[in-house]
Parts: sequence; C-alpha cells; structure tokens
Amino acid sequence: MSPTDSFSDDVNGYHHHASSSSGSLEQGRSEIDKQKYSKDSVFFRDGVRRIDFVLSYIDDKDDQRKQERRRVYESNLQKVGLELETEDKTESEDGKTYFVKIHAPWEVLATYADVLKIKVPFKVNDIPDNSEIPMNWLSTPFRLPEHIMNPEPDYFTAPFNKSKSDFFLIEDKETFFPPSTRNRIVYYILARCPYFKDECGDRDKKGIKRLLNNGTYTAAFPLHDSRYWTKSKDPNCESERFNLYKYWAKFFCFFKEQPLNLVRKYYGEKIGIYFAWLGFYTEMLFFAAVVGTICFVYGFLTYDDNEWSKEICSEEIGGNIVMCPLCDQKCTYWRLNITCNSSWQSHLFDNVATVFFAIFMGIWVTLFLEFWKRRQARLEYEWDLVDFEEEQQQLQLRPEYETKCTNRKLNRITQEMEPYLPITSKCARICLSGISLIIACIIGVIAYRLAVYASFASIMKNNTLATSVTASCINFVIIMILNLLYERVAIKITDMEIPKTHLEYENKLTVKMFLFQFVNYYSSCFYVAFFKGKFVGYPGNYTYMFGSSKLRNEECEPGGCLIELTTQLVIVMTGKQVWGNIQEALVPWLMNWWGSRKARSHPESLYSRWEQDYDLQGFGQLGLFYEYLEMVIQFGFITLFVASFPLAPLLALINNIIEVRVDAWKLTTQFRRPVAAKAHSIGAWEEILGGMAVLSVVTNAFIVAFTSDMIPRLVYMYAYRTHDELNMKGYINNSLSVFNISQFTLEERPEEYPSWFNSKNEIPDVLLLCRYRDYRYPPDDKKRYEHNMQFWHILAAKLAFIIIMEHVVFMVKFFVAWMIPDVPSDVRARVKRERYLVQEYLHNYEVEKLKIQLSQNSNNECTCTPMIYPSLSKHEVLSECL
Repeated sequence: MSPTDSFSDDVNGYHHHASSSSGSLEQGRSEIDKQKYSKDSVFFRDGVRRIDFVLSYIDDKDDQRKQERRRVYESNLQKVGLELETEDKTESEDGKTYFVKIHAPWEVLATYADVLKIKVPFKVNDIPDNSEIPMNWLSTPFRLPEHIMNPEPDYFTAPFNKSKSDFFLIEDKETFFPPSTRNRIVYYILARCPYFKDECGDRDKKGIKRLLNNGTYTAAFPLHDSRYWTKSKDPNCESERFNLYKYWAKFFCFFKEQPLNLVRKYYGEKIGIYFAWLGFYTEMLFFAAVVGTICFVYGFLTYDDNEWSKEICSEEIGGNIVMCPLCDQKCTYWRLNITCNSSWQSHLFDNVATVFFAIFMGIWVTLFLEFWKRRQARLEYEWDLVDFEEEQQQLQLRPEYETKCTNRKLNRITQEMEPYLPITSKCARICLSGISLIIACIIGVIAYRLAVYASFASIMKNNTLATSVTASCINFVIIMILNLLYERVAIKITDMEIPKTHLEYENKLTVKMFLFQFVNYYSSCFYVAFFKGKFVGYPGNYTYMFGSSKLRNEECEPGGCLIELTTQLVIVMTGKQVWGNIQEALVPWLMNWWGSRKARSHPESLYSRWEQDYDLQGFGQLGLFYEYLEMVIQFGFITLFVASFPLAPLLALINNIIEVRVDAWKLTTQFRRPVAAKAHSIGAWEEILGGMAVLSVVTNAFIVAFTSDMIPRLVYMYAYRTHDELNMKGYINNSLSVFNISQFTLEERPEEYPSWFNSKNEIPDVLLLCRYRDYRYPPDDKKRYEHNMQFWHILAAKLAFIIIMEHVVFMVKFFVAWMIPDVPSDVRARVKRERYLVQEYLHNYEVEKLKIQLSQNSNNECTCTPMIYPSLSKHEVLSECL
C-alpha cells in the first residue's frame, strides 16, 4: 500500500481529528511513533523512501482558494509519479505549519534524467593520471583527506537513456542518483506542474514559484542530510554536510584546500564553480599582493631620498611659500608646509615603483583570466559539463513575459504562435536604463562633493588628511545608502524590460546591477582621479560649474590628488569588505537564532530535520549573484585604481581568505540547502571581468600620467633643473606659479586673513604674491597667466607615456592570451577519449542487443518482439522537449 493510499480518506492530504478523545489517543500514538525516528531522518516514515523535497504551508481555513490550489497541485504531482507524505500541524513545533514531504521513485527519476540529459557513469576512467607536481610533499599541510577531496571515483559518463538503463553502471537504483541530482529533478517537476484542473483553460497557473509568491506555500526546499556539527545516527545518511563543516566551513581551515568535488556533489555545479573561481582568484591575488607589498616597501625605504617633501616641510622653503585660497571667500591663504605629512605619505605610493606595478597588474589581470579559462575547462571535464546546454527551465518563457506581452508572432522553429515584445517598446525600455545610469553618475559626484563640503565645515582647514578621511567616510555612508536604492532600481528596470527567458533575465539583471554598483562605488574615485583639480582655471579666472554659478570647481592640494584618491580607495574598499563580512555572517545568524527560539525552549521535543531546515534562511535565486557582485566590485578596486594604492591586492587577499570561509560557513550552517543547479562557467561575470581588465590598463596609465606627479618630476629632473646634479632640488618652487593677490575680485577675496599674513591683519599696500599649482607665466610677463612651455612639454610627456604604456601592456596581454590555450592539452585528449568510448560502447551495446533479438527471433518458442527491459509504469511527463 502506497503512502498516498493511506491518506485517501484525508482532506488535502493531511489528517483530520474527529473528536477530542480519538484525537488525543491518535496524538499520543503519533508522539510514540515519532520518537522512533531520528531527528536527522531524511526518509519517509517507512525508513526506506528518501525525502527529496519539502513543501510547507500554514492552513488558512478562511482562504478556500489556497486550499483548492494546494489540493489540485498535489494531485497533479501524484499524477506525474511523485509520492507525497504530509506531516500534520500538531506534529510541528509551532503547531500550525504543515510539511509535505516529496519522494521521487526510480521511474520518475529515470524519466526526467533522460529528459534533462543528465550524465551518468558507464565505465571507470582508464586514463592514467600522470600529472605529478614537483616537490609535492611541500603541499602536505594544505591537503585534505582523499575521501573528502574525491568523494566519488572517476568515471566516463554519458547522457542517461531510460531505454538503455542496463548500459550504465547501476548497482543500486536508490543511490544511483545522488541527492543533489534528485532534488534538481524534483524541482524541475515542481516548477512546471500546473495547479489548475484539466477542464480549466488558464495555462499560466503553474509552477512552485507562483505558489510561493501568492502565499499558497510558505517554503519549498530540499533537506540537508544531517546537522552540521555532528554526523547523522542513520547509517543511510551520508552526513556530507558535517564533512563540509568540519573540513571546509571552519575558519581554522583557511590554509587548507577547498573540497570542491564534495561541494559540487552536495550543492551542485553552479555553487561549486563559484567557490572554485573564488579560490582561484584568491590564489592569484597572492602574487599581486607580494609584488604590491614590495613596491610599498620600496617607497618606505626611499623615504629619505624624497627631496620635494623635504622642501615642503622646511621652514625656509615651504614655510615661506604662501598659497592661494582653495575656495572663494570662505577659504583663506595658507602656508605650503601644512601639507608636510600628506606629502610624505604620498611618496609611499607615488614613486618609480608605481609605474612598474601598474604595468605588472595589467599583465597579471591577463594571466588571471587566461589561467582561469584553463581551470574552468578542467572543471567542465571533471564535472561532466563539456556538452552542457542551458537547462530547459532556464530557457523557457517567463510567466511575466507571457502575461505582459499581448502581441503574438509565429516561431519559425516550433511553428507555434508565441508572445513577443515590439522593437520600439524594447528600445524605449533600454533607453530608460541608460538615462537611469546617467542620473546615478551625477548623484555619485554630487554625493562626494557634499561629503567634502561637510568635512570642510567640521574639520580644521589646515588638516588636509583629516579632511580627506572625513570626506571619504561620509561618502562611504552615502554609497551604502544609495546601494540599497540602486538594487531596487536595477530590479525594477529589468522587470520593465520584460526579458523573455529566465537566463535572459539573470544576464540583464547582472549587467544592470553591476553598472549601477560600478557607478555607485567608483564614481567618486573617477572624479578624484581624473576630474578634480584638472579644470579649475587659475586665480582671478577660476572655472565654475554651470557657467555663472558660484560653485567653483575643486582643486587639488599642492601635494596632488593622489593621496586623496588613495584615502578614498582604502576607506571605501576596506569599509565595504568589513561591513559585507559582518552583514553576511551576523544577519543570518541572528535571524536563525530568533526563529528557532521556540525549539530551543523545548529540548525534549523532537526537532525534525525538515523543521530544522525550515527555521533556516532561504538562499534565494539571487543568493549567488550577490556573492559574485561583491567580488567583482573588489576586483575593480584592485585593478582600476591600483596605481594609487599598491597594497590593495594585499587587503583583498586578506579579505578573500576570510570570505571563502564566511561564505562556506553561512551556506553550510545558516541557510537551507539550495536546489542543485548546473553551470559550466561563471556566466556574464566573465565578460565583465574581461572588460574591466582592458579598462584597468587605461585608468592606471592615466592615474600615473595625470593624477600622480611622476611625469612632471621626471620632466623637471631631465629638462628644467637649475643645477648640474641629477636630483629634485628646486622642484617645488618650479612647480608653483605666481599670482598677484591684488587682482582677486571681491567675490574671490577671502573674508578673513591668517594672523601671520600681516601685522595689522589687512592687505598691505605693497605687492604681495600667492602661489598656485600650475605652469603659467608670472604676472609681470607679457603672456601673464598663460601656460608656459614647460606645461606643454609635461603634457606631451604625459600623452607619450599613456600611449607607450597602453601599447606595451596590450601587446603583452594579447601575446600572453595567444600563448596560453584556453583548454589544457590533457583535458582535450580526455574529452576526445570519452567521446570515442561513448560511441564505441554504444555501438557494441547495440550490436549485442541485435544479436540477442536475432537469436530469440530464430527461436520458434516466442513469436512476439522480445522485451529486454522490464515494463515501466507510465506517468505524465512535464516537458516540452519530448
């Protein structure tokens, strides 16, 4: 008798209690029976059939529509062959939640494995592994046990064919498909199963997603196989979750390799490929961090050779140079030597090693992407993703597309009428996205300028470092607030574009979310690096925003904008990483702690496996999306602006070592088990990383040329020095132009003057001069305040440097990309070997099958067509591809 038969007298699949006496007797018997089962049981009450999926709901007696939906939906699930078992609300911890446990029998699994073309083993891999790593013993402390690293033997695989089931290595039908494959198949059915009756014509009413959105069910999830801190007492449970926690999710395993094969087996290829990419990215960061640290140490060791900082800090030179005000009226005159500290700090990052490191990072990015392609190709082979095509549920039309698109046209392939979005409507929606991004850029710059203004109002004007730090901190808070807004805007715009398929929706959302985050996090850095101080004019003829407005363009301090860019980069990057890790670890833990408080207060009660998982957080369809986004934004910080802060890769390395374990910990302990999904690559993120790699070469070349003082110093040393020695003496005086302060207009003149300006604190009658950062003729020259020849020499040197650096780096990048094949030769050979074996074994199989049929046909004992396979029960198959 099937479990569904035992519930035939129940309404909607759950028990009724007829009277209080019979109810109490039945409840008592239920409690006794319940104690027989382990808390970590992942099986039906018979202890044989595995629970592949769980649905939960809270019954609302007043909402007949939800009850009817559940009744029809569960009935249709049974029609396609799934077996259901319901846990009554009296057995749940809160006394109001029902749990529907779902089991997929062999025939259903075999049918849909055929539909989804799931690869299964047919022969043990006979290719010897000759890859020997030199001095392999050095990696012993970083290794994990063999049964953790390789939980399954290596097989040759082929797409499953139900009609040829004896071709494959099937020892036990109950364990042939691993739990991750089982829950993937069941979810495929749940996503396509309708909740309308056959006589109803509303074909849009289908799928568990809609039922979750309209509140018919509260959750749908596969089960973890055990508690994470201890093994399951049931010998039939694999306790892979415990192994993942013990060998992977603990922070003290940070120096160990990741058990990627076990991650893939338990969570599926999509999550496995993310952790493989994150681990590989972290490994490659080690080399960038080492080189960046060496460049920083070089700047520290050459501290005493910094002639221009000595001149700024000296009382004789920097103390006697009076600088022009940095803003109109509110700012006053100041002495150059107040920037002494920032000048010394700037030398740590603005030195000859910066140029070398910028070139190195351009090549490093190429090596990272090329070697990742090779690593990805190896994973594609090892995880049976070589001939992978996007699953049909990813390529099927989204319900929102079918609902909102009223126009229809003929599909040339299927020859059926299908909805479509007119090109005019599509263009209008895309233009809206572009306008939104432009507005986001403007908001980003305005936010940074407001942060600077607020910091000026609250910090001493002569404390430039404190001003820069305060402005960066305020800007970071604004960025995090805007981040929440932009997420919603990106989702809203993507919904307005009405993508056709789930895959198209995910790719569009990826690009939009990244662009909004790119603008949000990088706009202030781009502004400081390439715009601030570049278009300010000169005293007496300043440039103002929006023409005649009183908002004057900001200018850099004499030490340059590089130290301000470095400060901005450090605070935004570090703040985002620290806040992200705290948020990722703390928020799920607090929510789970609060959600399971009732269960902790009744330790004597049975806290079942499905209830434990129900109290965890749902991973969500976009859970992995935000992990990728976080890392790609970090990748931008360490590539686009690395010339201003060589220690950025070191900070990223430290963060990622923690990030791997935090992500593993929260996924293993704080979230429900995600539905296993296949993916052969990191998707659209690969194209985004490639675009950022190209852009990083350009940005770093411009930072070295226009943001740092590297080129002006070199031009001075080799062409404009006033002494025979090849050094930087006199550079500060040479780099500052002169302005007659009597030529300031009333709108530009300071309201107050510093006490040292004049004994009477007023402008004297004699001519007084102030200095400003530029290369212009002095006020007594015929070409006063025009750019002098040195300015044009420096500009030519900057442009020449940009062209040379970009061409050199791009040539090396393209040469390296051409030299390194995307697919390793041994992987290519294994793929060909496997394809050959599949054809050979299938051919031999068909020949043997034909021989058996011919021998049986020649026997007069049976004239009917022989059946080599047992008769399979027929179920309705939910697939458009059959």
